[in-house]
Amino acid sequence: MKYNLLKLTLLSGIVMLAGTIIIPGCYGKKEKPTVTQSDIERAALQTYVPPGKLDEFYMFIGNGHSGNVGVYGLPSMRLMVTIPVFTPYPATGYGFDKESKEMLGGYTWGDIHHPSISETNGDYDGRWLFVTDEANNRMARIDLRDFKTKQILGPLPNISGDHCSSFATENTEYLLSASRFSIPLPKGTFEKIEDYATKYKGIVAGIAVDPGSGEMSLGWQVMTPPFQFDYGATGKGPSKDWAFWSTYNSERATGKLEATTAKNAMDYTFVVNWKAAEKAIQDGKFKMIGGAKVIDPKEVPGVAYVIPVAKSPHGIDVSPDGKYIVVPGKLAPIATVFSFEKMLTAIQNKDFTGDEDGIPVLNPNSIKVAEIKVGPGSLHTQFDDKGYAYTSTYGEGKGGGTIVKWKLGTWEIVDKLQVNYNIGHLAIAGSDSKHPGGKYLVALNKTGKDGQHLNVGPMQPKSLQLIDISGTKMRLLYDAFTDPETHFAQIIPANKLKPIQFYPKAENKNLKAIWDPKDAKIVRNGKNVEVYMTAVMSNFAPNTIEVNEGDKVTMYITNIEQDRDESHGFAIDEYNMSVVIEPGETKTVEFTAGKQGVFPFYCTVFCSPLHEEMQGNLLVKGGNSAMSVK
Repeated sequence: MKYNLLKLTLLSGIVMLAGTIIIPGCYGKKEKPTVTQSDIERAALQTYVPPGKLDEFYMFIGNGHSGNVGVYGLPSMRLMVTIPVFTPYPATGYGFDKESKEMLGGYTWGDIHHPSISETNGDYDGRWLFVTDEANNRMARIDLRDFKTKQILGPLPNISGDHCSSFATENTEYLLSASRFSIPLPKGTFEKIEDYATKYKGIVAGIAVDPGSGEMSLGWQVMTPPFQFDYGATGKGPSKDWAFWSTYNSERATGKLEATTAKNAMDYTFVVNWKAAEKAIQDGKFKMIGGAKVIDPKEVPGVAYVIPVAKSPHGIDVSPDGKYIVVPGKLAPIATVFSFEKMLTAIQNKDFTGDEDGIPVLNPNSIKVAEIKVGPGSLHTQFDDKGYAYTSTYGEGKGGGTIVKWKLGTWEIVDKLQVNYNIGHLAIAGSDSKHPGGKYLVALNKTGKDGQHLNVGPMQPKSLQLIDISGTKMRLLYDAFTDPETHFAQIIPANKLKPIQFYPKAENKNLKAIWDPKDAKIVRNGKNVEVYMTAVMSNFAPNTIEVNEGDKVTMYITNIEQDRDESHGFAIDEYNMSVVIEPGETKTVEFTAGKQGVFPFYCTVFCSPLHEEMQGNLLVKGGNSAMSVK
């Protein structure tokens, strides 16, 4: 297929709508890349998705303390939509209608980490996306049928800093969850910090998922020593019944942690047989702590183990075949590879070197099969479909970090690529499943000092870099930018998702919904006023609402459209309200008519050439005047 390259090659540094084409090469901020016309054209062709064509992949990014999820298309790197999860978002009305406001539970922000797509038989099934809130210890479920947040569970009992979540097991039986911070249990207990090593505890947990509805609930919890948990991974195939976490602070230290937690040469990988944990709960081998069923692993042998691993591990990932666990050391220049089969043998032979609070410490020399010398500051690993692994390193390279490509089984490093920012997570399509893809890798970068974008002030945008991994050598293709702060992503082929274009009328079970403007009405019961409203191109019915000052007003607004892209918004001047109603949907709005006057309301979403005419008035009258409808 040929496209008009003239428009794409006007400048040596091509600028497109979503970002900048980057020419392959390894260079620091003081060096200039060698630019050739063929390089530009090749990169442009790989990333340009012309009008009328669709991206091949969806990428879901956890946007950290923004509290939302960004959805990008690959290879274009265009932002398609923002999904609000833990933060009110006026653009879609999230957090302003009664339903989403109640789901947020009074919180106005969250710190999103580690999106996880639901799985069936170890492969992404495209049903749900789960994310975690480190700040408020919650987990959320997004329905990928309509890209809307449908459930927020939490705050979770006993867990403090739910960072290393929410990774799905092979059939989404559970989502992993774990404490970043150890505290005295249950929550609300006070213990002196001097007693941290003995009286503070961590928790690892499985959040149960209903296989039909996706509804989340508390599953099992396992008490741990006061390590700090960083990242998690679920097994696949032979290891599918197991869960793995990276931990640091084997010192059980407090104070200035950058110094006090870096004394030991080894930290731990924490391992749980979740099938054994599930059975322990069924057999009643637990204690009720903070309203949750908690297993003490020293009293239930076979549930948990720890494996010493090189200093301050950050990421942890399981290979697609489920045979290897890869654990890079943040303060060590290596990625350690453990064999799952050898781990089972060590457990069977009781090849232990000691214990941590009664939890057996496995002999790492009996389990370790390789140490890959990836470089300092090694962080996270992803896998392709050709048997290669890709590990990010934060501390190596002139521009701030590298990606190291190495071969599973031979453990040979075959390529390194310089990135121009301090790198963090990586994402490859399907990498956390049994069957990853092999076209593209996205680097989710942190800080950047070399000014590879327009200056936007002191706080810089975060960088997403698209990398071609289809050949032996990695090639950097494209820079795009995103809101702070990116925390992992998962990528799924677009053909695995089938989002709806409107809500079918038959699926609307809201008993307050009306479907014809002639049925619009206002009902008063003392100081409570209910408004039954329709929204349709290009009017509201009723379009005049008269109430008394101090009335509590509840509005049930139904968008009666049954067509694509016919959303309607609803806002009342000076009432701090922005609600969006999708076609076929009913939203509930509650407010108190706080002061006398006339307050126009209007549609905030462009819906037709007569969009400006889609408006009405809220009339608030002092005293106990009568109410009228027009």
